[in-house]
Amino acid sequence: MQNQQILEDRIAELEMKIAFQEQLLDELNQALVQQQFDMDKIQLQLRYLAGKLKDMQPSNIASQAEETPPPHY
Repeated sequence: MQNQQILEDRIAELEMKIAFQEQLLDELNQALVQQQFDMDKIQLQLRYLAGKLKDMQPSNIASQAEETPPPHY
């Protein structure tokens, strides 16, 4: 009888460990899905900003500064 109880206890412990691991895997999977979603969103925003920067015209101040030397020269 003692051996059977020990085996049943071990089986119950293994079942609990498996249940915990399954829960942990589900949580990790959800975190991974969320991170991928966030990375996709950031990548889209980065593309948008890169496009905006390419479309920007140089400002008049920058072009004037390049044409005329500062007064201390």
